[in-house]
Amino acid sequence: MSDRIPVEMFFLRDGEAGTLQARLAAAIVRAILETRARPGTRLPSSRGLAETLGISRMTVTLVYQELISQGYLETRPRSGIMVAATVPHRRLKMQEPLPRETALDWDTWLPEQPPRQRVIRKPANWRDFRYPFIYGQSDPALFDHNAWRDCARRAWGTRDFGELASDLYGADDPMLIDYICSHSLPRRGIQADPDEVLVTLGAQNALFITVELLARGDRLAVTEDPGYPDFAETLRRAHSPTTFLDVDEGGLNPELLPQGTRLVIVTPSHNIPTGATMPLARRRDLLARAAAHDFLIVEDDYDFEMSYLAPPAPALKSLDRAGRVIYIGSFSKSLFPGLRIGYMVAPAPLIARARALRAIMLRHPPNHLQRITAYFLALGHYDAHIVRLRGALKRRRALMEEALAATPLRIAGAARSGGSSLWIEGPEGIDSSLLATRLQADSVLIEPGEVFFETPPAPCRFFRLGYSSIREGEIAPGIALIARRAMELAAEQAG
Repeated sequence: MSDRIPVEMFFLRDGEAGTLQARLAAAIVRAILETRARPGTRLPSSRGLAETLGISRMTVTLVYQELISQGYLETRPRSGIMVAATVPHRRLKMQEPLPRETALDWDTWLPEQPPRQRVIRKPANWRDFRYPFIYGQSDPALFDHNAWRDCARRAWGTRDFGELASDLYGADDPMLIDYICSHSLPRRGIQADPDEVLVTLGAQNALFITVELLARGDRLAVTEDPGYPDFAETLRRAHSPTTFLDVDEGGLNPELLPQGTRLVIVTPSHNIPTGATMPLARRRDLLARAAAHDFLIVEDDYDFEMSYLAPPAPALKSLDRAGRVIYIGSFSKSLFPGLRIGYMVAPAPLIARARALRAIMLRHPPNHLQRITAYFLALGHYDAHIVRLRGALKRRRALMEEALAATPLRIAGAARSGGSSLWIEGPEGIDSSLLATRLQADSVLIEPGEVFFETPPAPCRFFRLGYSSIREGEIAPGIALIARRAMELAAEQAG
């Protein structure tokens, strides 16, 4: 009789991602590899494995059939399911690992780099919280999964596969570039040729490349306070001297720019985190000063699609006639953050240098992701998605404002045109970091405000509430919990 893998070797790991069938297939492959089962070793019957794991027999049967087609398993008359001689892993020679020696002293190899001082931290298990008031996460219920699946099928089809399987040697997908130039940018009043656009792995990658090329020790950089922490950290990594200017209801004030400014990094449409929008007069003033004093501007236009209360203000880049604005956009915010597809727009000489730098880092973003995104945009799915998203965010914004109006919490900042978060000021004397910690016991997530300041107030009573992923019915009770804990904390501080 053939050997048999004990049924106890098969188990589904808690918290493992994927469908039940995918998790079961992974469990069976693990059992085969961990027991070093030889060809002909029998597996439990579908009925026996189903009873042991508490799942349906049909699920086990379907997974067995799939693993047979992949070469892991085979069937023999009157012998049932067994390990095949064609197990894919076995056809790859496995090298026995060498014993580990004492670890190297990596501090002597790695260059000195100051640790990051400002990091936005969000729990990886944020979906487990009932009231996730965090920014930047998407609501799967608003996304057209069938449309995305259809675009993926097109991108992986025979017609496109040869092109997408090739190494583009630093070039980008022409279909995506064409859509960006003919649709995305004109919506912001921007005209650009293909050689003035670079696809990046999200806006973060575009920011890193821009700072890497333009920041220097003898060039003073200026950015907003409060502002996006990674602006500060990217400049710090580049050893760039940096001035942080306080923002008001109109965002960054160009009149306050210090003498010698060479690089300005701003979010003029929606300041992070206050939502402040730079008025048109300030935008024109900033561009005039850039021309007069010879500095460049990096415009992060991260949230312009979320304008559901009023039309978005003109992009700085749309007013730029001298090529001094480097424009950064992203599809990750409007589609889903895991997509990591962004782009930068700048004069062709800078884009050429940026493309060369990107090429030695990662060559180019994955071809198939670029093409799937291009199909999603070109076939009209993106526009339909934006309409759904704006409607949902408009309803949630109204619910947020209504719920907050019944509490002592104050809206200290909100994008006039829409957005997906609010900047909140808590009662005097409270620390929003301590408040956030206490709220986790109530299954509530908020974002403490300290990380957005270069020199935060002490204590920092500001915090950000996002509403892109929380269900509408959970907004009012979640806000009530936040207000209750904030007042309890304020009473403790006063006592």
